[in-house]
Amino acid sequence: MSQHDLRERANQFWLRVTEGMLISELWSQFRTDAQTGYRLYSKEVDSTRVAGVDHWRHFGSVATQFFWAILEKLTPARRVLLLIALVLVFVPGGEWTWATKSGTVKVFALDFHFYGGLLLLVLLILEVGDRVVMKRDLQIAKEIQAWLLPANPPPVPGLEIAFTTRAANTVAGDYYDVFSRPGEGSAGNTFLIAIADVAGKSIPAAMLMATFQASLKTLSSTHGKLTELVSRMNRYACSNSQNGRRFTTAFIAEFDPASRRLTYVNAGHNHPILRRQSGVIERLGIGGLPLGIMEDALYESGEVILQKGDWLAAFTDGVVEAENSFQQEYGEQRFLTMLHSGAMLTPPMLLNTIMVDLDRFVGNAPQHDDITCMLLNSA
Repeated sequence: MSQHDLRERANQFWLRVTEGMLISELWSQFRTDAQTGYRLYSKEVDSTRVAGVDHWRHFGSVATQFFWAILEKLTPARRVLLLIALVLVFVPGGEWTWATKSGTVKVFALDFHFYGGLLLLVLLILEVGDRVVMKRDLQIAKEIQAWLLPANPPPVPGLEIAFTTRAANTVAGDYYDVFSRPGEGSAGNTFLIAIADVAGKSIPAAMLMATFQASLKTLSSTHGKLTELVSRMNRYACSNSQNGRRFTTAFIAEFDPASRRLTYVNAGHNHPILRRQSGVIERLGIGGLPLGIMEDALYESGEVILQKGDWLAAFTDGVVEAENSFQQEYGEQRFLTMLHSGAMLTPPMLLNTIMVDLDRFVGNAPQHDDITCMLLNSA
């Protein structure tokens, strides 16, 4: 085989392994994975140094806690396998000799390091197999969740809308939607605008997000005031919130295109920002407790009239609490600056500008929370 063929095969192998990623991209991905893994295990480690304990004893205590945090993530059978492998890795090999009746000397050598490494490889293969199965299931869950969320905003008379979401993990606990609601009597249709954030992340939050979506769609099909709708959703959420531990913050609004009136209830959510055409900022905070905390909680509604040129920005805390590598938050002030500077753009363009600025601010720091943002411009 020629050197050219060898280089070609080596390049193909490298491209298959790296999926075409550059060294800098691989290093960035490794750092992100390492930070995510460290956070997973360090949550169970108390690294506080007790007064009077010397440095080495403190280091040994932290290392022991970290070891147990890793070990307890495995099944009991795999824990035993890991312990045996570690013992074999650190135990030196042995060599035994004995003489036979014929006078020859036989030597038997055993390399414990090899078998320890082999057991670690077996353990790695088992863990990778679990990860592949879980990744496949999560991908299916991600596809199902994508069906529950609108890909594009519906046409709403008098409004231009753009929204986006990014999950911290494969699936998210954030929810957003815009859909029509039948008006009472001869009144025309109104439009419900919702954005919500279930406490927690990943699969548990995603499952509760699905129940939130189903209850909102079902309960909003009947006539009634917005406060009554939110109260009914709260009672339903209380039956699934594990005594308030899995609550949901939500901003639910109803827009009437005929009067341009926006009636809203803020259930413990980040206060959406209403930027008037003049540049004046209003915060939409009237409402009550997050859904799922208190079954008999009372909710009140607020009202605003959207004039031409007004902007409404609704978002989850993952936007303003996004952190960079120095643990600095993106913050509402920076978000407001982007909203002011891009007031002449269309909602999709402004939303893209905000997300690019957010990415620039965060850099290579891992995403800690789901990110969802919705922009509405009164046309």
